[in-house]
Amino acid sequence: MSSPTHLFATVPKRSARAAVAPFLPMSRAEMDALGWKECDVILVTGDAYIDHPSFGMALVGRLLEAQGFRVGIISQPDWTSAEAFRALGKPRLYYGITAGNMDSMVNRYTADRKIRSDDAYTANAEPNKRPDRAVTVYAQRVREAYPGTAVVIGSIEASLRRIAHYDYWSDKVRRSVLTDSKADLLIFGNAERALVDLTHRMDAGEDIKTIRDLRGTAFLVPHGWLPDSDWGVHNSTRMDTPGKIDTHIDPYMMVQQNTSSCATENGGAKPDGEVNEAMVEPKPVQPAAPVENVKVIRIMSREERQAMAKEKHNKTVVRLPSYETVSADPVMYAHASRVFHLESNPGNARAMVQAHGERDVWLNPPPLPLRMDEMDGVYDMNYARAPHPSYGKARIPAWEMIRFSVNIMRGCFGGCTFCSITEHEGRIIQSRSEPSILREIEHIRDKTKGFTGTISDLGGPTANMYRLACKDPKIEESCRRLSCVYPSICVNLGTDHSKLISLYRKARAIPGVKKILISSGLRYDIAVRSPEYVKELVTHHVGGLLKIAPEHTEENTLSKMMKPGIGAYDEFKEMFDRFSLEAGKKQYLIPYFIAAHPGTTDLDMLNLALWLKKNNFKLDQVQTFMPTPMAMATTMYHTRRNPLRKVTEDSEIVETARSGKIRRTHKAFLRYQDPENWPILREALVAMGRGDLIGNGDKHLIPSWSAGEADSKPSTDGRRGPASALPLPPAARGVKPGARSGIVAGAQPQGQGQRANALTGSLTARQSLETKVRASILDTIKVKKPAAAAPPAKGGKPAPRGRR
Repeated sequence: MSSPTHLFATVPKRSARAAVAPFLPMSRAEMDALGWKECDVILVTGDAYIDHPSFGMALVGRLLEAQGFRVGIISQPDWTSAEAFRALGKPRLYYGITAGNMDSMVNRYTADRKIRSDDAYTANAEPNKRPDRAVTVYAQRVREAYPGTAVVIGSIEASLRRIAHYDYWSDKVRRSVLTDSKADLLIFGNAERALVDLTHRMDAGEDIKTIRDLRGTAFLVPHGWLPDSDWGVHNSTRMDTPGKIDTHIDPYMMVQQNTSSCATENGGAKPDGEVNEAMVEPKPVQPAAPVENVKVIRIMSREERQAMAKEKHNKTVVRLPSYETVSADPVMYAHASRVFHLESNPGNARAMVQAHGERDVWLNPPPLPLRMDEMDGVYDMNYARAPHPSYGKARIPAWEMIRFSVNIMRGCFGGCTFCSITEHEGRIIQSRSEPSILREIEHIRDKTKGFTGTISDLGGPTANMYRLACKDPKIEESCRRLSCVYPSICVNLGTDHSKLISLYRKARAIPGVKKILISSGLRYDIAVRSPEYVKELVTHHVGGLLKIAPEHTEENTLSKMMKPGIGAYDEFKEMFDRFSLEAGKKQYLIPYFIAAHPGTTDLDMLNLALWLKKNNFKLDQVQTFMPTPMAMATTMYHTRRNPLRKVTEDSEIVETARSGKIRRTHKAFLRYQDPENWPILREALVAMGRGDLIGNGDKHLIPSWSAGEADSKPSTDGRRGPASALPLPPAARGVKPGARSGIVAGAQPQGQGQRANALTGSLTARQSLETKVRASILDTIKVKKPAAAAPPAKGGKPAPRGRR
């Protein structure tokens, strides 16, 4: 790999730079106004162009502009022909293709594979302004517009599709996006360093097809290609299987070894009889023949041996199972996924290669994290911090959401299996300095229209990982853990929040800033390590509601998510309530949960619903698990194997909600209070043998009637429909004893044994289910009568939604 240089080491003198544009040009007229005859680089994006560092195309464009290059942008082009891709002419160096801030399939489709009715990254939220698999489509149209022009693809869509991957929307394993797009180079992860090096080298005359040593890049090569003759290959195209173990010869036994059994196994003559080696007379030892060529063995120091091992490691490529293999064999797909994720730490990751037919997809090691001053340079550039003027007064929801927010860090060491942040941004936290962040807040105050004194967020992928890192850089460089906080927080992880507390206090002290809110998701299992941080957060930075993501209550599911147990939530909630009371504020936690995650059973979802009822949570918005490319939970969904452990033919089976009905049932448990969900929940509860939870009292989960629910008027107890209808016994409904409504409902998860019930804390044996009506599990709850709703005081705020 090429030696990393400082991101801004090659910035030309100001007199040699291209003119700084108010906005990067999107038309020939804008190019003419800047005096440009051509662009050096043209970026094609699936998002509306907003000149703000939270949007990838603006950040990359301004970075290249600061390096002295002329950059144009083609935003949301008409992909039905190549004409829109000729709008700015032919670029001198290359086209840069991005689907935008989101994967185009996630952007366009819901978890149920239905087309979304709006697009937050488009003017006026207009849908259908980008194609499916936008990176591939845009790259193909660019090739049509100007054949022979270099094409570089990037963004989260390209990052997550850099090798063979399961595609949820077509329900099959698809090839690397490199093979479909026919791009010259793919840049994955944090692309700044690779992009700057690539552009300067191409500007100096290098052919893009010869640039093969940049970290964070992938490309197509002939099968078997290696960068040099001294490179080696670690073959991981099949799983290790134990074979015949031969007995080692004892080097100290001065007897003639009996090799007759080996001769027999190798097809030799069968011995006449067994020989007892202990009775064989030892032969005299013959003196060794004189050796003519003597080689001198040099004893190396430990440091020399380590350096040699590291050099060999760095010149080894891991060969993954081919696309053809993983597309046909789910077990091999799971194996490849595990190997891929173990090679994700830039400190020790090796290059990887995967065959696609007669060619190989070669992946260099991940990019090295940006230093703090490099991060500052990226976010301190000349952004207009507004949408391009061509959009007029159109509303762009994504812009409205981040308009007054500040990104303070990148990356996440949580490693949640359903999340793609780690695969894209990495596990090492990259933070900005305090002065850089405070300057951006002042910039928002002085130059962003509509600012009223409230900063909507200081965060990033998480709210409270700012400047957290491994205590020892050497340990961090050699670590291969998939998560720094699961199954427990690593002893080498620094959890000191003092630098973040200092940042909050200095930001609040800026003149003209009235309030700073924290809207990014909080990692509460780390926050409880610093009560001072929780107090600072709760006292000054919560606007009544704070969102956190326990995701589930049941250990069986949480272990597949790599999330902490619900006990960490309880510990944080106790702190949150106590410090809110001390501050004299009424504030609420808003938890997020996922339905139908791999490994989740019907009983897991029932226990979660009972936990929600016990804690008086009535969720308005819930989410169903969506398998995104390359995530480890997606591997579980597709293969039914657990890549968090060593994968074998007989390794742990992960049952997964795949059918539409089961996924709807799991989602319905999260919104048990919604009348539209009662019919499907009744069916599920009866099949699970939990008809005791169907009734019209406060101790039941859902009411017991079914006919005409949608058209019925609310009864006196607040529920719709007649209060006298009772659930039919299972036999009357034709349900056989022990019947299940979905995947392994109530079955004993492998290796879990008995575990505490989410509602009562009692141990529940899950090997079998009773179908007869039994005492309600809710009998242990003391339910208070709901107080009459008092009218809000003058000037007061209504109660927050989602909690009563």
